[in-house]
Amino acid sequence: MLILRLLNVVAPAYFLCISLVTFVLQIFVFIPSMFRDPSTTPLFSPALLHGALFLFLSANALGNYVLVIQNSPEDLGKDFNLGKGAEVADWLDGSRSPGSALPGTHFCRLCSRVTQRHDHHCFFTGNCIGSRNMRNFIMFCLYTSLACLDSLVAGMAYISATLSMSFADPLAFLTLLPHSISQFFSGALLSSEMFVILMLYLWLGIGLACAGFCCHQLLLILRGQTRYQVRKGMLVRARPWRDNLQEVFGKKWLLGLLIPVQNVESSYRRQKEK
Repeated sequence: MLILRLLNVVAPAYFLCISLVTFVLQIFVFIPSMFRDPSTTPLFSPALLHGALFLFLSANALGNYVLVIQNSPEDLGKDFNLGKGAEVADWLDGSRSPGSALPGTHFCRLCSRVTQRHDHHCFFTGNCIGSRNMRNFIMFCLYTSLACLDSLVAGMAYISATLSMSFADPLAFLTLLPHSISQFFSGALLSSEMFVILMLYLWLGIGLACAGFCCHQLLLILRGQTRYQVRKGMLVRARPWRDNLQEVFGKKWLLGLLIPVQNVESSYRRQKEK
């Protein structure tokens, strides 16, 4: 448990550090290097277009990141007066008294709360993912993967111009890291250039991980399931996939796709059902 609590602090700090480094490289290194192309017009220069795209992706990623933390799942333990710690777990699994189990709920020992439609505990946000912040979490994963892809492309363009190399050959990117390490220790490569090359592979890994996680979550939503229900082998009521999507994203899903907002419509519907 101590290791998990430590990870719950280190992972958010790691994400914020990576975000800060990415922002600094984009604003002070990649984008200024694009202004050196004299063949482009000032209004529609690649630097301005790329800068606007990066700021849009970053604002959505960080905005949804904040909303995931802000819209923490409600603690049902307070409403049902279940107690704390092990007493809550006893009520949830029905061992305290017959019929006392609460279906679709889970007690997180890291957050010390009972979450409705619990999916999993995200260490990078230090928060549980449930019915209130699921949409913001998916948007966070989506825009984080897109921001990493954008940074990867901009970084490759910068390395290509700085080192006078081409990535037309698919093997060029695969062999870039081992060749760069040998050149760095031989003194032929600057430390700043080596740092950018390491960030390329880090952006690739983070982007692929977030994209895969986003697709996996969307698949579970279409099925009307959560990761916790799949792990425990719980049966769910069969519903049309459109209803499952609307429950998470709401009717005005396009607004949440463009700007980081809370799913007000879905929250209002859950309060109305109560």
